[in-house]
Formats: sequence, structure tokens, C-alpha cells
Amino acid sequence: MTSMSRARVARRIAAGAAYGGGGIGLAGAATVGLVLAEVQLARRRVGNGTSPHVPHADGLYGRGRMYAGTAGVPLRLTMLGDSTAAGQGVHRGGQTPGALLASGLAALAERPVELRTVATPGACSDDLDRQVALVLAAPGPVPDICVIMVGANDVTHRMPATRSVRHLSSAVRRLRTAGAEVVVGTCPDLGTIEPVRQPLRWLARRASRQLAAAQTIGVVEQGGRTVSLGDLLGPEFAENPRELFGPDSYHPSAEGYATAAMALLPTVCASLGLWPAEEERPDASRHEGFLPVARAAAEAASEAGTEVAAAMPSGPRGPWALLKRRRRRRVPEQEPAPAAPSN
Repeated sequence: MTSMSRARVARRIAAGAAYGGGGIGLAGAATVGLVLAEVQLARRRVGNGTSPHVPHADGLYGRGRMYAGTAGVPLRLTMLGDSTAAGQGVHRGGQTPGALLASGLAALAERPVELRTVATPGACSDDLDRQVALVLAAPGPVPDICVIMVGANDVTHRMPATRSVRHLSSAVRRLRTAGAEVVVGTCPDLGTIEPVRQPLRWLARRASRQLAAAQTIGVVEQGGRTVSLGDLLGPEFAENPRELFGPDSYHPSAEGYATAAMALLPTVCASLGLWPAEEERPDASRHEGFLPVARAAAEAASEAGTEVAAAMPSGPRGPWALLKRRRRRRVPEQEPAPAAPSN
């Protein structure tokens, strides 16, 4: 499928989500049914994690980073979504994506970061309504930044893509209206799950990328930013699956989560105005630039680690977006400080 074809499919799904349309909008109901059967078989074969336990990671990171001008007030980071946002599959809190992002953000912002996780293993996008309600009902200020990682369960549970995108767009809109910045890690590539065989591996990849592209359009149109998770490492992931999958061959390993966090961290920092100004300009040598949002979404879905953010409000082919391929920086693993989070 060409980039233009992927863009048309993504736009159709996003439009259906916005205007209440139905239809599965992915690779077809029969195809996704086959993908579902194969992925569910794979999950039964490898298990659903070495343990359903998700390490506790909430707390204060970078406690010693009390710099002039911040008065020691921490930035507030909240993780929403499914098991990948919660960090299922690793043993220690410091290995979860939330902890890795909080540690990296604290280092780059030079101030402490308070992490809260409302992400739930097994969640689909329709659970975001409940999760956002928890975030907005919590005492204290609204989070400075919310990171959402969701989509894989939507594909395996055959949720219509229009419905999936509608729930995600609503979540982003509510959080942005409340004053939080939002970064979404789009649907990962289910074609990388080892026990899924060809040709269903290709079909799973196609369905995942179609949903990721449609998610990008919905998020950007609501004022959020997206980072394509894809296969997390591109060719490296396929070459080193044993290192980058967890023991269940379904959830990422600690190294896989670190890679995802490295891909998300620059966008998290940029959304808070903390990324170097010179790196905010599009770099033509890296094939960055302004594109119609559907085209940017399709390109991002094909390359893990690509950011899409809103740009000029409209153009001849609708809204435009800025596509960025940011440099990844290693995020150190860090356990939270023993002090309780401040309110």
C-alpha cells in the first residue's frame, strides 16, 4: 500500500470517528478476525506475562533537582492506556516506561517529576473515558503532561477503528481542554509478535499501522502530539527479538520499554518547551517538514519513533502537521525517591 493510499484510509477512519460513522476501517472484518484468532492463540501459547503484577512506579523522581525558579515544584506526569503504558512484563518499577520518562524528564527539566499511573493492563481505548475521569477528579493541579499508550488491544479485540479513534480523540480533547499537554504513543506493530505466523503477521502489521495512522490524525486534530511506536526499534527489533520482548514474547522487555521511552522522551520534552530550540526547526536532511496531516500520519505509521504535531490550521488538502524524526537519547533507569508525591 502506497503512502497516499494509507493516508486516504487513515483519513476515512478519522472522519468516521469524528462524525459517528461505523465500519471497521482496517484491513476488513474477515482479515482482522483471522489476526485476532492468531494473536489470541499466540498469547495462550506464550502466556500473558510472567505475572499479571505490574511493578509500582508512582512517586517523585529527581528529588534532588531543586533549582532556582521552580521552588521545588515538581512537574506532573501521568500515564494512561494499556499494559504497555503500565509497564507489564518487567520486574522493577524503575524499568516501566513511566519511570523511565519521569527520570529523563527530571534530568532534562532540572526539576523533580511526580509520576502517576492510571493505565490498566488489558485496556482498550474505550477505557480511556474512565481513566481521564480519574485524572481530572484527582485533587491538586491538572498534570503538566499526559502520555497515552493504547491500541494493541483494540486490534486484537476487533474494536472498530472509528470507535477506537473516537474514544482516543475524546480523551485528548478533555485533557487538552483541562490544560494538560498530551503525547500519544500510537498502536504498536502486532506483526512483531513472534508466535504470529505469515501471512497473518503481515496482516497484523497492516491493521496496526492503519490504526496508528488514524490515531495520529485524531490526536493531532485535538491538539496533541503522537509518536509512532511501530516495532519500537525498526530493523533492530526484528534482529534482536529475544532481547526486546519480555519473557512472555508479547510484552516488551526492560530494554524494549527503554527504547520506547527514548522515542517518547524528546516529544514529551518538546511539548513542555524543554527541547533545544534549534532542534524544533524541521531538518530537510532527515526528511522532516510540513505535510497534510493524513500524509504525515501515514508516513509516521511506517517508521517507529516519528513525531507528528499540529502545524498551520489548514491548507488545500485540510489541516497540516509537522513531521519530526527526533534523535533518541538513552534514558537512565531510576527508582522513585522514597518521599511521597506532593499534591
